[in-house]
Amino acid sequence: MLQDFNLLATTYRRFERKGCAELEYLLGQAGDSEAGLARTGISGVIVAKTVLDPLEVIGKLRGILVERPYEFRFLLRVIPVERVVKTEMSEIVSAGRELAAGMAEDETFRVTVEKRFTEISGNAIIKAVAAEIKRKVNLSNPDRIVLVEILGGFAGISLIRKSEMLHVLKEKVL
Repeated sequence: MLQDFNLLATTYRRFERKGCAELEYLLGQAGDSEAGLARTGISGVIVAKTVLDPLEVIGKLRGILVERPYEFRFLLRVIPVERVVKTEMSEIVSAGRELAAGMAEDETFRVTVEKRFTEISGNAIIKAVAAEIKRKVNLSNPDRIVLVEILGGFAGISLIRKSEMLHVLKEKVL
């Protein structure tokens, strides 16, 4: 598995190869023909390393989705990843705290954990990360989301707005 990824994408189970090919093509359309892609060994999950800013990539992919929705056949979600750490509580908490330092004083947040192939409790991660962020929590409509994506031994962590994730099926207009 690619360990320094900065994009995580989901696809249909057992369609990882087609999802990789589609993401590689779309990243090329967005301006990165050198992107590295890999299957994770987790059904329906692929990762990529792009030289472009992953947050800008989401905007470019959204533009392609609006103009040419038929080019999205296998991808379901594309999520930017700002940090990759080992799946250890101390490293996850540290990365979450460092990313949250970039939040404005009046911004609200929530911590969301998607975990795969780990015994660490999702609630324990949420409590530990949230305890380190000195901002108001808003579970229903936060300004920012501290997203923790655990893929076995690695965790991808991002501080993003809801609009900085691409949900293909929700946004696709045919």
